[in-house]
Amino acid sequence: MVKLNKIYTRTGDDGTTGLVDGSRTRKSDPRMHAIGEVDEANSALGIAIAALVESKADEQMVAALQRIQNDLFDLGADIATPAGDDDDFAPGDMTLRMVQGQVDWLEAAIDNANESLEPLTSFILPGGSMAAAQMHLGRAITRRAERALTAAAESVRINPLALTYLNRLSDYIFVLCRVINKTQGGDVEWVPGQSR
Repeated sequence: MVKLNKIYTRTGDDGTTGLVDGSRTRKSDPRMHAIGEVDEANSALGIAIAALVESKADEQMVAALQRIQNDLFDLGADIATPAGDDDDFAPGDMTLRMVQGQVDWLEAAIDNANESLEPLTSFILPGGSMAAAQMHLGRAITRRAERALTAAAESVRINPLALTYLNRLSDYIFVLCRVINKTQGGDVEWVPGQSR
């Protein structure tokens, strides 16, 4: 259990931050950049959840997104835990790792949500209702987090399921945007060359 008595520690004043194993790294390190992007994605989803709650949206969707917010904290902990030489990225008593079950849950949720939607006949613009537009922002930030984690994986070993999770998450958020817009005015379709 995490217990925070004091919010500031002064240990990061030199531009470094601590990793889960106690080592320190620069705050500009690609690993830390990816963690920051995951945090921003989580924050964007928090705004979308607030909009969904305010619009009295489907409670199951809100619960699913709250589950994802928790998973994103797990993901941040996974990224902040350096891999050992023989690390197979299995979770342990003191090591939090993303697992296949979290990816499987997302895939099932995508399939379930997509069943109620008509096939796409065009790309869609990030908009529609306020809640969907905010979800689209969360999707775009999730994609950015995925790119940042991919960049970090070029220099340090990263749990492959962490990358897979982010990839599926952006897909799920996209489908949820469509589900929201289905009940609130429909998707906004891209019209190629419309203003030429």
